[in-house]
Amino acid sequence: MDKEKVEQLKIQMQLWLNEAEEFINHIPPVQLYTAVGVVLFSFILLLIIRLFKRTTSNTIVLAGLSGSGKTYLFYQLRDGSAHQGTVTSMEPNEDSFILHSEEDKKGKLRLVHIVDVPGHSRLRPKLDEFLPQAAGVVFVVDSVEFLSNCRPASEYLYEILTKASVVKIKVPVLLLCNKVDKVTAHTAEFIKKQLEKEIDKLRTSRTAVSDADISNEYTLGVPGEPFSFSQCHNRIIVAEASGLIGEISQLEKFIRENVKP
Repeated sequence: MDKEKVEQLKIQMQLWLNEAEEFINHIPPVQLYTAVGVVLFSFILLLIIRLFKRTTSNTIVLAGLSGSGKTYLFYQLRDGSAHQGTVTSMEPNEDSFILHSEEDKKGKLRLVHIVDVPGHSRLRPKLDEFLPQAAGVVFVVDSVEFLSNCRPASEYLYEILTKASVVKIKVPVLLLCNKVDKVTAHTAEFIKKQLEKEIDKLRTSRTAVSDADISNEYTLGVPGEPFSFSQCHNRIIVAEASGLIGEISQLEKFIRENVKP
């Protein structure tokens, strides 16, 4: 009985194939090729969209000098508290989570992968492990101790802005002036202008030895003009925050702009 059903099914399939072949033979070649082309194009387009969605990064890298307050910001983003942010990090803090301010939307939003890279000069090479996957970089500056740290902060930021992994895919960078709740904090505009001046000096001195400099893969700015962040290949945004008291709305806005729900 089973064999009879199989034979009947084979006969029916053959009939369908014959009918399909006859139908195709009656279609003008131009229409047939057009239909095949449309199907192939649609398939390739859907494949590209799926691959793009799958590979879009959700990683935000926190960088900056030691003591700038990156770890406070990390815990504020995750827990809504700076309770564990009092010790200078010696290893990267990283975790994937829904921002604490979005807890009520849990399950509806995409997780954010936050990496807090230690600011000590000997540990900065760890940054290169995370930059290729970064959807955005947050460079944290201590607004209170800025003047004494202006030169090293400028050097670190210069290194980031000239890395191929940042420039090639135009990774957006948020220049985050932290600790603005303090009375002695410098303004974001002042910090921006001072960093631009220092980077301009670095650019001039390092361009002179660019042939021997293998660490910086791209040059900054426009030759013959004073450097400004607007000349960078990627978008540079200046914002303010206070990790200690949890004023991080501009930081959260930057994260959600670059890690879509």
